[in-house]
Amino acid sequence: MERRFDTFIFDLDGTLLDTLPDLVSLTNRALRDAGFPERTEEEILSFVGNGVRALMYQAVPEGTDPARAEAAMERWRELYPECGIELTKPYEGMVEVLSQLKVQGKKLAVLSNKFDGGVQELIPAFFSDTFDAVHGESADIPRKPDPTGLLFTMDEIGANPETTAYVGDSGSDMQTARNAGVFALGVSWGYRPEEELREEGADAIVRDPSGILGFS
Repeated sequence: MERRFDTFIFDLDGTLLDTLPDLVSLTNRALRDAGFPERTEEEILSFVGNGVRALMYQAVPEGTDPARAEAAMERWRELYPECGIELTKPYEGMVEVLSQLKVQGKKLAVLSNKFDGGVQELIPAFFSDTFDAVHGESADIPRKPDPTGLLFTMDEIGANPETTAYVGDSGSDMQTARNAGVFALGVSWGYRPEEELREEGADAIVRDPSGILGFS
């Protein structure tokens, strides 16, 4: 019998939302504007998961002066409000699953490595009045797998580690869950392979958003 949880905290990119098309378009536009060559979708996908700074520092050519890499990252941030969510959409079935969890009275939250301003824009655009707390990377919320943000979010919504699942698509997400002492629930539809989820300690992996309901 599967374990049951009263709290579900979600990663964002690759878990709730398919943001890759916008990430590719936005990253390549920022690279062009900064005078760098573009990257393929496969390359950009390999850079995703540790925040915009890590994304852009990997996207610029190897050996780039840090000041130029920083300028490219800042250009990415400038462009984000203009073209950051044009192609983004929830994964099929996710809105319905979140609605079911809400009806069941579950506590729901988001913790992402995306910069906090982007997270605060995305969530209301796609999941209005769904989550009890929403956080991205900020001065107070360090990047995963540091568990600080997850522990803070749990405290904010009154969650018990024993009955909390952190849901994500990457090894970093699984590490974050384990570092915070909560159930690590991996999803197979995101941006990282299942093997990575298993290697980093996923307690379970679901292959469709409806599978999350088996833990509710």
